[in-house]
Amino acid sequence: MSVTLARQYRLTQFTQGGGCACKIPPGELEMIVAGLAGNSPLRGDLLVGLDGGDDGAVVQIGSSQAVVVTADFFTPVVDSAYDWGRIAAANALSDVYAMGGSPVVAVNLLAWPRGILPVELAAEVLRGALAVADEAGCLVAGGHSIDDPEPKYGMAVTGLADPRHLLRNDAGVPGLPLTLTKPLGVGVLNSRHKATGEMFTEAVETMAALNRNAATAALEAGITCGTDVTGFGLLGHLLKLVRASGVSAVLSAAAVPYLDGARRALADGYVSGGTRRNLEWVSPDTDLSAVTGDEALLLADAQTSGGLLLAGEIPGEPVIGELVPGDACRITVR
Repeated sequence: MSVTLARQYRLTQFTQGGGCACKIPPGELEMIVAGLAGNSPLRGDLLVGLDGGDDGAVVQIGSSQAVVVTADFFTPVVDSAYDWGRIAAANALSDVYAMGGSPVVAVNLLAWPRGILPVELAAEVLRGALAVADEAGCLVAGGHSIDDPEPKYGMAVTGLADPRHLLRNDAGVPGLPLTLTKPLGVGVLNSRHKATGEMFTEAVETMAALNRNAATAALEAGITCGTDVTGFGLLGHLLKLVRASGVSAVLSAAAVPYLDGARRALADGYVSGGTRRNLEWVSPDTDLSAVTGDEALLLADAQTSGGLLLAGEIPGEPVIGELVPGDACRITVR
């Protein structure tokens, strides 16, 4: 596809939102899925389902093998079709890594406004996704497409894991440090990109980076509790983790890393509705009295293809807090 054609279309202008900020708010989602766990006789083979708000479902198929299944898709988070494909693929694959698994095969999920955007751009999205899947050693085999007023892309991914060594939300215990493996700030930077067209190469490469090495390091360190940080922001995903584990957490705001330009984007007002909804949802269970309103918004910033949040420590990654006793399942930010 020609560079000239690609530059004619800013993909972020064809949607009302962008990336994981388009997620249904966490409180509403909890109401939607309430009661769906069911009592199937097959449930004994389901090691991880809806109960803990984990990143993927895990089904045991043998004493030392389990299948990890997930699906993720969203509207364009950047204007480049190729980069959007890369980011969306890394984001979908991340859910398998966040469970301690390795992706094996993925299928494409594509919604495309055929009468508005050239199909050549859709091909670029798929090409970018394939490049990241190849990097992950994950096969891509077909998928499903529909004609839709808004462009959307993602993947359904199947992976394998050892059922004795999973990463899950409900395995946290007091005393464990909290580690974050990617900096925050892609939400506000993506909002600025959508509004102004400014490019943020560091943010793009951060979103397109696989969480494979972080997951491997976590398993090697014996870590059993973790999640990835995406549309519900750091505070939202941490709240899900502490609730599932029946603990509380203390977070050090000064220890949380951010991408260059994130604070300026926030100061200039580039905050998504998803980020504000995240903060509203976590506020009743979070003590934010020690930080400013802007700092709280950054901690709730809706991330796309963020890093892993691990209850444990791995080499080279910042420790940003710890899990503490407390059946009230609260977060205290200091």
